[in-house]
This record gives sequence, structure tokens and C-alpha cells, in this order.
Amino acid sequence: MMENALKLLKTYFGYQSFKEGQEQIIENILAGRDTLGIMPTGGGKSLCYQIPALIFEGTTLVISPLISLMKDQIDTLLNLGVAASFINSSLTPRQVQERIAQAGEGRFKLLYIAPERLESENFRGLLQSLSINLIAIDEAHCVSQWGHDFRPSYRHIGQFIQEIPERPVITAFTATATEEVKEDIIKLLGLKNEKVFVTGFDRDNLSFEVRKGENKRDFLLDYLQENREESGIIYVATRKEADNLFHFLEKKGFQVGKYHAGMKDRERAAAQDTFLFDEVRVMIATNAFGMGIDKSNVRFVIHYNMPKNMESYYQEAGRAGRDGAPGECILLFCPQDIIIQKFLIEETIYATARKTNEYQKLQFMADYCHTDRCLRKYILEYFGERVSYENCDHCGNCTQETEIVDITIEAQKIFSCMRRMKERFGLKMVASVLKGSKIVKIKKFGFDRLSTYGLMAEKTEKEILDLLNLLVAEGYIHLTEGQYPVAKLCPEAAPVLRGEQQVFRKTPVRQEKDISAAHALFEMLRHLRKEIAQAENVPPYVVFSDHTLQAMSEKVPLNRFSLRTISGVGDVKLEKYGERFLEVINEFAAEDHGLQDGQDNQIKQENQNKQSEKNEQHAGKVSADHAEKEPSHLISYQQFMEGKTLEEIAQKRNLSLTTIESHIIRSGEEGHPIDWDALITKEEELLVLKKAQEIGSEKLKLLKEVLPEEIDYFTIKAVLLKQKLDTISSD
Repeated sequence: MMENALKLLKTYFGYQSFKEGQEQIIENILAGRDTLGIMPTGGGKSLCYQIPALIFEGTTLVISPLISLMKDQIDTLLNLGVAASFINSSLTPRQVQERIAQAGEGRFKLLYIAPERLESENFRGLLQSLSINLIAIDEAHCVSQWGHDFRPSYRHIGQFIQEIPERPVITAFTATATEEVKEDIIKLLGLKNEKVFVTGFDRDNLSFEVRKGENKRDFLLDYLQENREESGIIYVATRKEADNLFHFLEKKGFQVGKYHAGMKDRERAAAQDTFLFDEVRVMIATNAFGMGIDKSNVRFVIHYNMPKNMESYYQEAGRAGRDGAPGECILLFCPQDIIIQKFLIEETIYATARKTNEYQKLQFMADYCHTDRCLRKYILEYFGERVSYENCDHCGNCTQETEIVDITIEAQKIFSCMRRMKERFGLKMVASVLKGSKIVKIKKFGFDRLSTYGLMAEKTEKEILDLLNLLVAEGYIHLTEGQYPVAKLCPEAAPVLRGEQQVFRKTPVRQEKDISAAHALFEMLRHLRKEIAQAENVPPYVVFSDHTLQAMSEKVPLNRFSLRTISGVGDVKLEKYGERFLEVINEFAAEDHGLQDGQDNQIKQENQNKQSEKNEQHAGKVSADHAEKEPSHLISYQQFMEGKTLEEIAQKRNLSLTTIESHIIRSGEEGHPIDWDALITKEEELLVLKKAQEIGSEKLKLLKEVLPEEIDYFTIKAVLLKQKLDTISSD
């Protein structure tokens, strides 16, 4: 079975091998065993159930929390030729019944539903008519009240599973789960004889950075200007902040959208689509936005405010770089963020045990913002991973130029002051005493008579608070739980007070951003991707991910054989989009951009690549189109000669119109007779030839720019090819 799984991975998804953990998880599912997969965002969770779904008989039921997630994944699957559909609140009752009936007829390999649907006994009864062999539960942490995104609707899943006459294989997936959340998932979903796979939480393509003391708006203006062509998300804590920041950045000329729970459903849906389709580059949003958003080309995530816990932060930050290409995760911290989050905890959580738990998690998040140690190590150890290194070479604390400062004397002053205050007050009060503040409370408690009063008067109160928070993060000071935490000294402070141990801090300096040498080609390919996406009405990343485009830019494949070796280019996408991307790459390479070495290497390997494809065809390891008796482009040509329009051929063959157009051009280049009058008008022909004579026909892009918008690339190619063939014929 795993041989078949690998074949599907290559043919449909364009990957040559599985990511870490995928193979073991898929093998476990195919063996019919319940499975819990804890994998980082971008780790390929969806493939772990999509590939078994293609192998198993019947329908795979996927339970997902948001309509946006369903839409993204189904767009991608349909683009690959996989039959899939969804049922959620956007459908009428009649449409729901129709889709259930279609699923019962075997029309869909995957059927996505929202967990809220399972609250209806009638709906659960409709599902009983289906042959369900596999259930996949995405964002499974939502079932646990200890998770960061608890949803009561998830509690109905376990009951639904018990009602199914023939129990299917149950799989559950999440990106973040502490030990208690993992136990809840297994228990509440009713997993049996399950095997748990934890593939690790590390996202090595992401860089992490905390910026403290910044003017946040000035930082955003500089950063967005520097990254104007990139997609990113800016997370804020409140709806009001989202509205204010949206208007501020829009007035500054940036392409931004906003998303929060205070907007109407249609407004949120429209905003999300503009972001998915790259019509706006940056989304400003509260935590209502993002779960399940499968947009792979998000290059940065900026947290304008500190989130309430590490689970939320890592999941939100993890929306950068889902395609495996580099992503930046930047947190802009100020002490006010902690006050906001405490207020939100008090307003939204009423159970005492859960409130205490939330305060503990908030403190972990505050410590992350103040630590001088490796940020990646801090995150991974929070989730229970053992990390041997002290420096990851890929976070702000590890890579930035730093100045090591001895703060032992300052630490001793702070610890001494806390002792004299009997360790009964919070950080703010300690900082006020050390500063020598004249507030009423200090006089009331007699702290103005302490020997440590005003001991750090040369510093601002904010600087003293920063030092206090650093010492908390480094384990010298402990804060009690609750809305008003009290600062206590930890045992680690004792040797510092006795002068037996030193304390150091690092001051980071921001580095300049590196720009890839292949950036120009990448931008050209990204422009083509958007053009195709608009024509097919799908998000650009559904065509190809940024990671795949970057690989094309670096390796510069000049033919179909080399293009097929790029990760993310499977047989289906090679057939649909290959010709158009190769055209841009070859045009770029012909202009001599210092890419000759890459071209020479490909030419040397061309015969080997051709032989490899022949071997694959012989072994039956290519798609159905490649396995047909005739080449794919000649099948399209034959249907065209039978009188079908290009649109009809595209619909019948489940290929894009641009692919069928490339098939006709290729057939003409090979000498097959074409009825050009059925494709181009005399007026179009004369106009294209006139412009080609004026500026030349070597660069199609330049020719397209000087022609009317309604004349597309296919028309230009058809006219030029017809002229070329007419010239050869007359000779």
C-alpha cells in the first residue's frame, strides 16, 4: 500500500518523498489503526488523510472548524483532479441533502463538514447512509477545555463516532498540544488502540524575533515598505485596534485588509478572499482570523500585541511559510499588552481552575518576550521537546549582533529591594521604589525609608521594569498567579546576592535583509501565477506555492523533464501549467541573467531525464493522461479537429483552458494541420503582425503590453505560428 501512497504523492501532489512523520502516519492509517498526529503547521497534516482517502474505498469524512479551511483545501484538491466537496452553514437544506446523496453514490472521495453539523440528530442520521471508512478530525485540540481554542461543538464528535454502525478508522490532527490536551483528545474523541505520532514542533524555515520598546507604527511603516511585495498577517488584540491600524496603514498607501468578529459574515468572507487571491498583501486581524487558512505564501506574521499564550502565538506565527520557504515571525511587545490580556481573561473566563491555568500560560508568554535565550529553544521546550543546543542561529536572540552586558550589580539591587519589601508586591511597585517615586503608596508603606529607595534613580521606571521582567524570564524571580501577581525571589537569586554568580543580558541590533539573486525571475513567475489564478478563479498558491516558484527561480528548468523534478510540480500540474511557466523561464534565461551554468547542467542531464520519464511510463508511475495511447496534447488536438471548442475540451478533460491552448500550439508546431480561422480573426491577425513588425516578435511579454487587453497570449502565439508555417509553406 505504501508504494501506491508514494505514487499518489508524486503524481498528484508533485513531491518526491514524504516529510518527516508523514510516511509512518499514513502507514498506520492504511493498516486500519486509530491515529493522533501532532505535527507543526506546514508539516503536511492534510496529506496524511488525503492520500489514504484516495486509497480507501468509500468516502473519507473530514471534520474541520471553519468554512475557509474547507474552501481552501477543496479548491486545491479539485485543481489536482480529486473529487471533494463540503457541507456547512453556507448551504441550504436541499443542497445538503443533494450532496449527501452524491456522496452516497460515490461521487466524492473526501467530504468536509463543520463540527456544528453533528449537533443535529437529523444530520447525523443522513450521514449513516454513507460508506465512511475514514474520519479525519482537524484542529483536534479544540475538543479540550485546556486547549487554547476550545469549541463545545467538538464534544459531539465522539458521540457521532459511537453511532456509526461499522466503526471507521479515526484520525485526529493538531499542530499544538500539551500533555493534558493530548490526553483529552484521545479520551473525548474515543480513539481506540491509538498510536500517537509527535513529529516535533520545530519550523526550521521560520525566524523568530521579539522587538521591545519600539514605536510600533513606525516599525510597521518601515517593515511594510521593505516588504511591499510580500503577503503577511498583522495580529492585534482587539477589534478597535484592528480598525484603527487598518485606517492608518490604508491612508499611508498600503494594500491592507481587516478581519475581526465585529464584522458581518459577508464582510469577513470578502476580506478573506481579497487576501487569499493576493488582491491585498497584508491582513490586519484579531485571532478570529487564520485557523485553517491554507494560504501557503504568507511570508511574515507580525504580532502587534502579545497573545495570551504560547499555543495561540505559535499557531498564529506558524501561518507564515507554510510552503517551506522562509518566513519571519515578529512580536512587538510593550507592557500594556499584559494588562490587555489580563482584562480579556477576567472578562471571558469564569471557572477558577481554568482562569488560573490561563494566567500561568500568560506568564510563560511574558517570559518569552523578555528572555535573552534562544527563542526557538524556549518555544520547543514549552511544548515538551528536549533541545540540546543553546543557539539555533535562526532567531533574533541568536543571530543578531549583540552586546553582552554584565547586570549583576543591577540584579543585586533588585533582589535586595524585594527582600526589604518582604516579597509582598508586584513588579511595578518594586520598580517605583528603586526609581525613588513619590507616589502615595510608597509613603503609606514606609518604603521611602528603605535603604534601596531610589537606588536606581538614574534609570527610567520602564528600564527598571524591563530588567525585572528579564529576571523573571531567566528564573530568578517568580510571579504568583492571578490578576495581580506578587513577585517572589527564586532560589537562583541567592548566589547572585552573595556575589557567587554573575547575571548577563544581551542587547540585539537588527540586521539588513538579504535579497535573493533570483528575485527578478521569481517576481515574473509570481506575476504569471496570479494571471492564471485569476483566470481559474482560485487563490494563487493553489497553482504553485512560493516555495515551488523559488525552486524554479534557483534551478531555472528549461524543459518539461527538468520542470518535473521541481518539488510541487506533479504530473497534473505539469500538464496544466508547465508550458506557460517554461515560456517565462526560457525567455528570462535567454536575456542572460547569469544563469548559464544552470542551463548547461540541464542540457547535460536532458537525456538522462528523458530516459527517467520513459522508465516511469514503463513502470506505470505517471498519471492517467500520460498512460493513454496518445500524448495528451494530441488528444486535445483530435477533439479540436472533431469540432469541439477549446472551452469544451477543457471542461471534458478537466484541464485548464490555458493548458488546452498550449496543446493546440504544440500540435501546430509539430506540423499537424490547424484551422486557424476557428481560433483567430483576421482583424486580430493583422493587428498582431503589425505590432510584431514594429517592435519584433522575440519578446511576447512586450508584444502583449502594446496590444489591446482583449488580445491574449494564445492569440499572439497562434498568429505568429500561423505566419511562420505560412512562410515555410511558401518556401
